[in-house]
Amino acid sequence: MENLQIPISPPPQSKWQKLISTCRRIVLTEKLNNVTGIIFLMLSATVLAIGVTMFGIVFAILFAIAMIAIPAVYALVVYPKFGILVYLTMAYSIAFLGRAGVNFPLGTLMDGMLVLLILGIFIQQKKKADWQIFNNPISWFIIIWIGYNFVEVINPAAESKLAWVYTVRTVAMLALSFFIFSYNIRSKAFIKLILKWWIALCLIGAAYAFKQEYFGFTSFEETYLHHDPNVKLLLFISGHWRKFSIFSDPVTFAYNMVTASLLCIALLTGPLNNIKKVLLVFAIGFYLMNMLYSGTRGAYPLVPAALILYGILNFSKKIFIFSIVAAVFVVGLIVMPTSNQNILRFQSAFKPNNDPSYLVRKANQARIKPFVWTHPIGGGLGATGEWGQKFAPNSYLANFPPDSGYVRVTVELGWIGLAIFCVMMFIILKTGINNFYSIRDPELKSYCLAAVLIIFALNIGNFPQEALVQFPSNVNFYLGAALIVAAFKIDKEQNELLVNSKKVE
Repeated sequence: MENLQIPISPPPQSKWQKLISTCRRIVLTEKLNNVTGIIFLMLSATVLAIGVTMFGIVFAILFAIAMIAIPAVYALVVYPKFGILVYLTMAYSIAFLGRAGVNFPLGTLMDGMLVLLILGIFIQQKKKADWQIFNNPISWFIIIWIGYNFVEVINPAAESKLAWVYTVRTVAMLALSFFIFSYNIRSKAFIKLILKWWIALCLIGAAYAFKQEYFGFTSFEETYLHHDPNVKLLLFISGHWRKFSIFSDPVTFAYNMVTASLLCIALLTGPLNNIKKVLLVFAIGFYLMNMLYSGTRGAYPLVPAALILYGILNFSKKIFIFSIVAAVFVVGLIVMPTSNQNILRFQSAFKPNNDPSYLVRKANQARIKPFVWTHPIGGGLGATGEWGQKFAPNSYLANFPPDSGYVRVTVELGWIGLAIFCVMMFIILKTGINNFYSIRDPELKSYCLAAVLIIFALNIGNFPQEALVQFPSNVNFYLGAALIVAAFKIDKEQNELLVNSKKVE
C-alpha cells in the first residue's frame, strides 16, 4: 500500500503579513528587477526631476534622505539585531559627528531609533507574546527608576519644565534600552557579535586618541578647542591638551577605555584560543595607554578597583599571584619620580587631598547639603548643568557644579531619588554576582563577569565624575545590565535542553 501524503497548507497570513512578504519579494529577492520596480524607479526619477526644477538642490537632498530613511526605518523595526548594532554605532559616533559640523539633531535621531526599536518589540509581541523580560529584579527597579524620573515633571521645586524635557531623554527614556537589549539578546552568537562590535568601536576610539596625541587635532577640533575659553580651561592642563578622541569629552573617553579593558580582561577567563587571548591582552594595553592621554584622574583607580572584585569572584592561587604583581606595579607607578605629565596626573588621582579641584568639590558638596535635606525630591530634573543654565539661569541650582553623578542625582532628584538609584545599582550588581555563580557555561560566565565588572567600575566612576549621562557610556551601562539577565537566561535554557535530551535517551 502506497504511503499517503497529506499536504499541509501554511497558516493564513494577515493583510499586513502579505504586504511584508510582497515587499520582501519585490525589493530583496527580485531587487526591483520587475514591473513594480521599473514603475517605482520611473516615478521616482520623474518626481526628482520636477522637484529639483521647482525647488532646487534642497529638494534633491531631502529626497535622498527620504530614500535612505524609509528602508532604514523598516530595517530598525523588522530586524532589531541590525538596529541594535546601528544604535551602538551611533552612540559612539554622535559626539564626533556633532563636533565635525553635522548640522542635524543627532540627539533626536537617537531618540527616534530608540522608539523604533521599542516599536519592533511590540510588533514581535503581537506575533508571539513573551513578557519574561520584566520578570526579574533588575527590570522592576529600572521601571521604578524610570517612573520616578517621569513623576519629577510635577516637582513643585523645579524652576523649568523644559529642563526636565531635555534631561529625561538621556536619564529615563534611555533606560528603556535595557528592555530592547534584554528582549533581543537570545543567543550566544548574538552576544559574541555585540561584544566584538563593542571592542572594535573602542579600538577605533583608542586609535583616534593615539592620532590626536602624536599627530595633532584636525581643523574642526582646533576650532572646538579655541571657540570657548572654558573649554581650554578644562582641557589644557600643564601645557598639555587632554585627549577626547571621538567622544564628547575626556571623561567619557577615559571611562570607555576602562570599560573596554575590563571587557577584554573578563573575556580572557572564557574558552578562547591563545591567539585570541594575545589579541585581547594587546587591546587591554592599548586601551589603558590611551586612557592616560585623557588626563581623567577619576578613571585611573577604576581598573585596580574592578580587579579587586575580579579577584574576589575568581579567587584562585593564579589570580592571587596576578593580583599581587598588579598591585606592586600600580603602587610603583604611583610613587615613581617622573616628569611625564600623563603619569604625574595619574599619580595625583591617588592623592586627592593634595588636589585643589577635589577640595573645591568637597566644599561645594558641603554647601549644598542644607538644600538636599529640605528638598526630599530635589530641585527638579535638569536643574543643574547645561539645561539649568539655559532654561533657569537665575535659579539657585543653575550654577551649582555637581561634578559627580551621585551628587547630581541627590540635588536634582532628592535623597529619595538617590535611595532609589542606589538600590537599583545594588540590585543590578547583586543579580550579576548571583548569576555569575549560577551560570555553568564558561563562555556565558565570562560574559556575565564582564558586565558585572563594567557596571561596578562605572558606579565607582560615577562618584568623582558623571559617568552615566553621556553617549555611549549610558548605553553601555544598560547593555551590561541586559547581558547579566541574557547570559543567565541562555544558560538556563541550555541546561533545560540538556536535561530533556537526557530524559529522551
